[in-house]
Amino acid sequence: MVTPWPSADAERLLAELVDHLDQQIPHAQGLRRELHRHPDLSGAERPTAERLRHALPNLRAHRVADTGFLVRVGPPGPSVAIRAELDGLPLVERTDVPWASTSDAMHACGHDVHMAALWALLQAARHVDLPVGLVGLFQPREEVQPSGAEDVVGSQLLLEHQVRAVIGGHVQPRVPSGVISTGSGAINAAADQFDITVHGQPGHGAYPHVALDPIPILASIVLGLQELVGRTVDPIHPAVISVGRIEAGTAHNIIPESGSLHGVIRTMHEADRTHLHAAIRRLAEHTAAARGAHADVGIIVGDPVLNNDRRLVQFVDPLLTHLGLPVAHEPFRSCGADDFSHYSRIAPILMMFVGTGGPAGGGRHRVGLHHPTFLPAEESIRHLALALAAGYVGGAQLAH
Repeated sequence: MVTPWPSADAERLLAELVDHLDQQIPHAQGLRRELHRHPDLSGAERPTAERLRHALPNLRAHRVADTGFLVRVGPPGPSVAIRAELDGLPLVERTDVPWASTSDAMHACGHDVHMAALWALLQAARHVDLPVGLVGLFQPREEVQPSGAEDVVGSQLLLEHQVRAVIGGHVQPRVPSGVISTGSGAINAAADQFDITVHGQPGHGAYPHVALDPIPILASIVLGLQELVGRTVDPIHPAVISVGRIEAGTAHNIIPESGSLHGVIRTMHEADRTHLHAAIRRLAEHTAAARGAHADVGIIVGDPVLNNDRRLVQFVDPLLTHLGLPVAHEPFRSCGADDFSHYSRIAPILMMFVGTGGPAGGGRHRVGLHHPTFLPAEESIRHLALALAAGYVGGAQLAH
């Protein structure tokens, strides 16, 4: 059984980190602006990685997952890894700050804040006698499949660094500003995708009786999908099916030969995940067959449920409180997803949500993540950096 260090030892280490961390925050704010101005899309993050490597002199960088890298501070042996994401999103920014993106990409998910906060912690850690190693992991491709986290895990680099815990943080506009949400167990859903293609018979729009129109069949499948969660999943189990794209036809008066729809599945329980995969396939195939058509169904299995480790929560929450950061009484849990969940295959994990919203999680940032005007305040860099420092100290207790 792992027990926490005496609180005075953990608090002393945390205080040393914070003293040096506060000296780095002004520089981290400037770095955040530079990263925000020049975002890179998933899989093309090398320029961002180069900026960060240049900003971390005298730390040896190890490339991972093609465009990502990691660095290490502290002694050899066991370590705690802290992850930040490198990639931006294919969005045109609509903010009015002088450091807005100069391209058709944007850091609309806060990854610029995450990178700046981790950079500040790494710089601070170089001036502290760490009890275990601190691995800074700058991960690519969080926003796409296949995910960067899967490749990092598959690279064995974290095992070579004897990583005993992995810590992550994410800005969250639905949590009040400065509040940190941890919570043990499931906090993010498993994320899968589905593609359904219905094959009919083409024809003239004026003679539907001699064709087999796939469009009304697709419509019936969409309506049926909306019933699957509400009528086949336990009501107290979070689950979502959403159709994001429908494609069919080329002209007003042509019945197409085929059409397709594409969507996502989010579940918090593995049994529900397995059930919905089978139910979607059965619904589509039988709905099409009942009308004389044929449906092809593909399920793309994505990230698993993100489960925070109970012990890490128990170690870290008191440290956050000691820093004066309020911990959410009711943890923020959502059907959002994050490939951070893959790291649980090699070590206990903890994802913390750092609030950027108003008193009720709204205010200036009510627009939310992935919105072209999403822009966390610069104070969120310090809030996140402090949370990551507490995460390192808590993880060090597990690793020591």
